[in-house]
Amino acid sequence: MAAVLSLLAILTFAIIVTRVAEMMLVQTGLSREAARFQARSAFTGVGFTTTESETVTNHPVRRHIVMSLMFVGNVGFITVISTSIFTITELRDDNKMAMIGSLIGGLVLLILLSRSNWIDRRVSWFIGYLLKTFTSLDIRDYNSLLQLSGEYRVTELMVEEDDWLADRTLEQLRLRDEGVMVLGINRLDGTFIGAPRGSSVILAGDTIIMYGKLDMVERLDARHRGYEGEVEHRQAVASQKIELEQQELHDPGRIDHE
Repeated sequence: MAAVLSLLAILTFAIIVTRVAEMMLVQTGLSREAARFQARSAFTGVGFTTTESETVTNHPVRRHIVMSLMFVGNVGFITVISTSIFTITELRDDNKMAMIGSLIGGLVLLILLSRSNWIDRRVSWFIGYLLKTFTSLDIRDYNSLLQLSGEYRVTELMVEEDDWLADRTLEQLRLRDEGVMVLGINRLDGTFIGAPRGSSVILAGDTIIMYGKLDMVERLDARHRGYEGEVEHRQAVASQKIELEQQELHDPGRIDHE
């Protein structure tokens, strides 16, 4: 009977470990479904190769979590095998039917508990609370979230006196119409303006933190004030409008009222 209890305890430990790893991966910005799949794959050592696996291996915190989970999984697998062998050996005594029943009943109970939504919500909340309280895992994979590996970039732009951007408000510049977002403004005096509004003024000497396609930001950086700068702005707005229309054609949720 001791061997049966030991085996059930090891399986319970395995479920808890994979659940903790799942929540840790969720804390880094991975979806719950992807985190659960990757945690179970790493713990069991099945080694599935998917696009989601690349998002784990390319992220330092996720990679560390998965490596630790693989180590614990290997140790646990060896322990389960040895305990199972000992259990089978012990089943030869007169109480083997009772031990088999206890083992099956324990396994069924573990499966039911692991599939319970009520328990899942409370365990997930408790683990998430502990992780947020005692760890600093809130490290998001911004490269994936913002598609920074493609055409889009978060870049800094230094504003000079003759730049088209200088001494104008964001509302006047209409940079969003060009497909460029201003995330923040660093002033010369060290002041930082986060998530600036339309009334925020871009001054010469400011360093602007921008998000958008790299070629758009580069053209914006080379744009000077005057008539030519306004023409370039209108061309960029027209180009962005065409791109948005093309994106709408590929939007499955778009409803055509025409």
